[in-house]
Amino acid sequence: MRLSKGFVAVAAAAVTVLGLSACTDSAAPESSVDVEEVADFQDGTTMARLAEAGEITIGTKFDQPLFGLDDGSGTPQGFDAEIGKLVAAKLGIPASGITWVETVSANREPFIQNGDVDLVIATYTINDARKEVVSFAGPYYQAGQDLLVLEGNPDGIESVDDLVGKKVCTVSGSTSEANIAEYVSAPTDIIATDTYSNCLEPLRTGAVQAVTTDNVILAGLADQNEGEFEVVGEPFTEEPYGIGLALDDTDFRMFVNDTLQDAEDDGTWDELWEATARTVLETPEPPAIDRY
Repeated sequence: MRLSKGFVAVAAAAVTVLGLSACTDSAAPESSVDVEEVADFQDGTTMARLAEAGEITIGTKFDQPLFGLDDGSGTPQGFDAEIGKLVAAKLGIPASGITWVETVSANREPFIQNGDVDLVIATYTINDARKEVVSFAGPYYQAGQDLLVLEGNPDGIESVDDLVGKKVCTVSGSTSEANIAEYVSAPTDIIATDTYSNCLEPLRTGAVQAVTTDNVILAGLADQNEGEFEVVGEPFTEEPYGIGLALDDTDFRMFVNDTLQDAEDDGTWDELWEATARTVLETPEPPAIDRY
């Protein structure tokens, strides 16, 4: 592993994908990654504290299909959850040692700052304002605004440029509404509602030809309505998802970055994606890790 000077390298901490787990009780596989012994970390580091405790607390979303969705037992399932298990495994912590805490957009920074969680992995876009109060490892996924259309794409919408003369639905007051304005023929071609789920019926009836927001949200809508919709797969904005952790915990950030890089290099990242989000979204190229 590529750890900073002074660290003892992780010994034999490679992970093998076994498939997405259903839950973390004793009757089912507790993780999609194998956990092997790790060598001691440098005293005083976050890694040493967590490895010694054999426990880690991770904040994620519980309402995000394909990325973090509560399976009914308080255990999230999806790509974000699998990335959390991957990091835990590198610390020698099995999935049974993870405490999952539901986080929403508004409480991600406070949870990190207050020490309520060790990591936040929750479709968490890296931006400069957030980097003032928390640190980020990653990005581990490059999201972006995309389009949802009817299954089979009967209107032939291959990219945002094909929306000229067509109507599109999004949420009122959202960034997505502002972004899409430059691609439609007239403001009246944008149908704005209060939730993205309320855009589905207009799409079904032909009142609009597309729905637009973050591709992860669209993928979740498609997943919940199997056989009705598909994601075009041509995002036109960039939303780098990172792993949030305590501000200026450089050693821990470097450790998580190395864990992500190893997963990208050995194919584990692809396998985790294909076990979760691949049911709707094609497997993308993993993004380059930001080594700031």
